[in-house]
Amino acid sequence: MDSQDQRDIPSYTPQEERLIIRNKAGVPVGTRMDTTWTPKRIATWVVITALGVLGWWMLAVARGERVNTIWFVVTAICTYAIGYRFYGLFIQRTIMRPDDTNATPAERINNGRDFDPTHRVVLYGHHFAAIAGAGPLVGPVLAAQMGYLPGTLWIILGVVVAGAVQDMLVLFFSMRRGGRSLGQMATDEIGKIGGTVATIVVFVMLMIVLAVLAMVCVNALAESPWGVFSVGMTIPIAIGMGLWLRYVQPGRITQVSIVGFAILIGVIIGGRWVAESSFGRFLHLSPTTLVWAMVIYGFLAAVLPVWVLLTPRDYLSTFMKVGTIAVLAIGIIIVHPVVKMAAVSEFALNTEGPVFAGGIFPFLFITIACGALSGMHAMVSSGTSPKMIQKESQVRMIGYAGMLMESFVAIMALAAAVSLSPGIYFSMNTSEATMNKLAGPGVVATAAARHGDDKAAARAEIADAAVENLNVTDAHGNRMEPTWDSWDEAGTPTTYTGADALKQVASDVGEPSIVSRTGGAPTLSVGMSHILHQIGGGRAMMGFWYHFAIMFEALFILSAVDAVTRVARFQLSDALGNIWPRFRDPSWHVGAWATTAVVVAAWGSLLLMGVTDPRGGIQTLYPLFGIANQLIAAVALLVCTVMVVRKGYTKYVWIPMIPLVFDTVVTFTASWHKIFSTDRSVGYFQQWRDAKKLLPTLTDAAAIADTQAVVRNTMIQGTLSVVFVVMVAFVMVMALLRVVKSIRTGNTSNSEDPYQESNFYAPSTMFASPLQKKLVKEYETVGDPALIPGQAPHGAH
Repeated sequence: MDSQDQRDIPSYTPQEERLIIRNKAGVPVGTRMDTTWTPKRIATWVVITALGVLGWWMLAVARGERVNTIWFVVTAICTYAIGYRFYGLFIQRTIMRPDDTNATPAERINNGRDFDPTHRVVLYGHHFAAIAGAGPLVGPVLAAQMGYLPGTLWIILGVVVAGAVQDMLVLFFSMRRGGRSLGQMATDEIGKIGGTVATIVVFVMLMIVLAVLAMVCVNALAESPWGVFSVGMTIPIAIGMGLWLRYVQPGRITQVSIVGFAILIGVIIGGRWVAESSFGRFLHLSPTTLVWAMVIYGFLAAVLPVWVLLTPRDYLSTFMKVGTIAVLAIGIIIVHPVVKMAAVSEFALNTEGPVFAGGIFPFLFITIACGALSGMHAMVSSGTSPKMIQKESQVRMIGYAGMLMESFVAIMALAAAVSLSPGIYFSMNTSEATMNKLAGPGVVATAAARHGDDKAAARAEIADAAVENLNVTDAHGNRMEPTWDSWDEAGTPTTYTGADALKQVASDVGEPSIVSRTGGAPTLSVGMSHILHQIGGGRAMMGFWYHFAIMFEALFILSAVDAVTRVARFQLSDALGNIWPRFRDPSWHVGAWATTAVVVAAWGSLLLMGVTDPRGGIQTLYPLFGIANQLIAAVALLVCTVMVVRKGYTKYVWIPMIPLVFDTVVTFTASWHKIFSTDRSVGYFQQWRDAKKLLPTLTDAAAIADTQAVVRNTMIQGTLSVVFVVMVAFVMVMALLRVVKSIRTGNTSNSEDPYQESNFYAPSTMFASPLQKKLVKEYETVGDPALIPGQAPHGAH
């Protein structure tokens, strides 16, 4: 080292030096946490705790007639902060025990494709974008039919003790095992038979999850030139960002982030004019066309190097996602709308809910899914992210905090939904068939005759009557009626009620009708536009905010589709690698292309079926989505439990076991109801028996076709539910045998990769401390040029 290099190395105080971790060559590789309790830190946590307790008191205990949505924001943030600082850190110290002197797979392999040491902020963006699909947006909105309190409790408390724990542990264990997939870790830890069964069932369930995610995205973008243009333009923007970060300004994420974000906002704003231009007709894509576009995109995103498209696109998407949710939270704080939904509605205690069938237990936890615990996250945490993480100490920030951010998305979606009039909410989320049944044939016939060709007006009148017949009350104990605050033609503030309210909502958001816009996404968009127009643009901007929210949701989901496709490819490669070892080579292009093609063909065929069959797609797949997703979580938590025992940390096995036991009880109970219930609104096989009985009495061709589809689809649903439960139960028995054997023999061997000394430094926190910044500067002088952005190409060592 010459004298100039010596001058470039910062000096450290004795206190700072005690916090620095160096390898045997003296190169910095990490920092120890400074957990000294100062008066300022104590005061900060006292305030956070007090605000959190007050928030829970206002939401769960005091309630009263006017619950302000601002308490959702306060309660969530304070609970997340406490969970991250104390419970997350406790798990890190007792089970994970990160060692920054140990090189991560990204540092060891660093092939510039899948294994790529990625800046922690960019990786956080990728990880969050990959895990945040339809679940945190749609699930909480649908679950609002049971009232705001059950969903709030599960979303906020569930993520602290279940979802974030699963994501962080799976990410850490996979990273310690060379980024291996969940299925391969199950094979290594549980045994070949149990692991093979786990791999198969998880892969099949993952295809259903992917197909449903993609289907929600297709439904949001179909016939929408504005959405197609804006979401499509994120691809070239992301490629430009990836190339810039790779070859022009490596490691300088701030500048490229600002430029990319500015272009993204310009594209979103300009999308409205593009859609209305003559070019817009070329973007008016049918669902079938969008399916093929998504399949092609999914293949390319999964085979290209992560830095080209996947990581920068997810990072770019995160700006929009986190930014939109932050704006919504600020909007709630400024506008502070009151909650109009009851804390616990009548539908929480029966199976008569018009949005989805089933009581609060177990179906609330199946419906919300991703906002509190999601098996899909375990696939990402054992897929792309462990191959890109720079240091072991970053796992808590990526895994635990990433899941907390998704939970915040879910709680903001719930807050937006319950701030709407319950009459509006149920009018939007009740299907047309159920609406007709609730209103009665007389009302349906009268409305159709009165309004003639104006179907939207007829549907509004039918919805008004149907909502009145719902046996449910609002937050004040009154029978429901659609209400909407808007302006009349003269610009005078006016409160509309009944059918007029439903028509005015549609007019304000620029849609022909909002009645029976099921699925949750349109409801969230109306709720967001209702709040955000009050802080930006007024009534004239409601249409913009509504379509912005629709596009925001599509972007959320598409980011999850591309990342999980890559994850599924890793899982398939690992499984085939047990038979043909060449598939385990991450640099073998032919294997990567072949496995990716199989994956996109699998979920693409399910997706194509869904958008071409009027009855057999979403109605077949969506009910399975929640259960399949939570069963994957059960397998992930089971594998974590086995690994904790085999590592010799049996005294801490309760950490993954608590969410494992709860999730198992929930999913098995839900499956039992779906398989054996004689309630025609719940049981698959009861629906099958009813449809079979009805079929011989029909004469209309369309009715016969629809009923035949019900017969076919309910049999598929029921059969898959039985197969999933039996296979997961078998894996659990095999895991229990392995745990008992490990405890009895005291064998603490495991499948972790051998220790390899690290020669790389990166900060472990989102925002680098002064000490960490000094160490970054030192590493640029003394570190490995192959690992320093801008000094040598990746993979050079």
